Amino acid sequence: MTTDTDTRPTAADQINAAGVLLSLLSAHSALPTATAQLQFLRVPDTHDFLWGLEIALHNGLDHFEQWRQALGIDPGAINHDTAVSGTLAWLTATITHGGVPVKLIGYYYRPEPATTEASAALTAILAN
Repeated sequence: MTTDTDTRPTAADQINAAGVLLSLLSAHSALPTATAQLQFLRVPDTHDFLWGLEIALHNGLDHFEQWRQALGIDPGAINHDTAVSGTLAWLTATITHGGVPVKLIGYYYRPEPATTEASAALTAILAN
């Protein structure tokens, strides 16, 4: 039984994040496919958490770069991390889009197979 004071999360709490996903896919339908998940994320520059969207790219940094540009993410806002093994690495950035946090992640293996786009993307991103 629930009451008017029941504060447990419900599926309705995810509606805004799902709407942002639909709006991004509609506005940028030519972008490379990504894995998209609704996640409880920290809102950038706050201590607050909301249901948001995590967009993960697994097929090269050139795909990450295309999404970064489409979302208008400043290259200086990107973080670079490497797994303990040193072979898996990823770039992340979290922004607010449509009122919800959106986290963009680009995974790659080090060294990534040399492609002009991937090399240029990594060089440009890490230069900031």
